[in-house]
Amino acid sequence: METTKPAAPAATKPAAPAKGAPAKKQSQGFTGIKSGLAVIIFCWILAEVIYVFAFGHMSNFQGGDAANSAFHFFAEGEYKPANLLGTVYEGGFIVPLIWTQLLTVFVLALERFFAVRNAYGRTSLSKFVAAIKQALAGGDLKKAKELCDNQRGSVANVVRATLNRYEEMHNNTTLAKDQKVLAIHKELEEATALEMPMLQENLPIIGTIVTLGTLTGLLGTVLGMIRSFSAMGSGEGGADSAALSVGISEALVNTASGIATGALGVITYNYFTNKIDRLTFAIDEVGFSIVETFNATH
Repeated sequence: METTKPAAPAATKPAAPAKGAPAKKQSQGFTGIKSGLAVIIFCWILAEVIYVFAFGHMSNFQGGDAANSAFHFFAEGEYKPANLLGTVYEGGFIVPLIWTQLLTVFVLALERFFAVRNAYGRTSLSKFVAAIKQALAGGDLKKAKELCDNQRGSVANVVRATLNRYEEMHNNTTLAKDQKVLAIHKELEEATALEMPMLQENLPIIGTIVTLGTLTGLLGTVLGMIRSFSAMGSGEGGADSAALSVGISEALVNTASGIATGALGVITYNYFTNKIDRLTFAIDEVGFSIVETFNATH
């Protein structure tokens, strides 16, 4: 029984741009914050402001209404915490360090959310992949390119670059078929390698905070326990129960803050890693379809 090969995608040679005319660039949209250090510095300043002016407000301390300043940092004398915020403030310099990391994770989580969403494109990624495969199966290269232009995002950028090389190899009459297939596959790998760093940017910072946040909380716990044991040895005839309870509270509050920071970091890191893996899988699926279509029609 005679079989026929599927029709090759229609490829037309693109018109040369007018001489001296600049190449038209497609808008990349939001691709993320490039300087993670700037985010950390901003979050550190914000954490210090919260620590001094929110946690350190004299309303959080006993006798604060009669204080000579509205904030503990500028007041004279010793004041015992009146609530949880005052106890957190008594944790000392460890508190803004922990909150710097917590705020950094939160800000970078928002930044990665918008960057990865932009990388996925305008419509559903699964529908886009299915539409590209359908266009390739029908031999409509022009439609596949239009889908990429409408979709945008990292997957569309990779597919568009691969389709351009597909068209170039279709019009090439000097290279052998194996060389053409290799050239298309190489273009797919290079385009993917250009997009991946943008997707994974700032994730190493979140991954570091996962461990660092827990360790910083542990350091605060140790310092709080040191203060508690010091209170046990102070005073004649017994431990200072008030100072002992404050020290234990500081230790537990720092522990809770460190655990919360580490937990948020783990959730954020794993969530975006999974999203990037799905996007990579989509690129591999479409790339395989493009290479196989060329291999079957040439």
